[in-house]
Amino acid sequence: MKLEDQYKYLIGAYYGVMEMDEYPLKVYILRDIENYIKDFISVNPIPNYSYRVEAEKFEKELSLKTKLQDALLVLNKIDAPLELVLMIKRRIKDINDQEYK
Repeated sequence: MKLEDQYKYLIGAYYGVMEMDEYPLKVYILRDIENYIKDFISVNPIPNYSYRVEAEKFEKELSLKTKLQDALLVLNKIDAPLELVLMIKRRIKDINDQEYK
């Protein structure tokens, strides 16, 4: 997996968690993901890559389902609360159910 793809799924995860308005402690998880992204950037700098521009592009182009799936990947890495993980899985299931109707 290229560094750009890894950055893309980190950004997707951030915006996926942002969509979880029903989770009251999401601001703390967003902070943790933001720190995880900053650590990723500091350890894996990508030459001639505009992180902010790409993040804005990813926010618009990624579907909600993709963002939520990315969130599951990152939440596992940061040991996020199980409650949030289950909420996201339920939301993905609801999206899948709507797609197949």
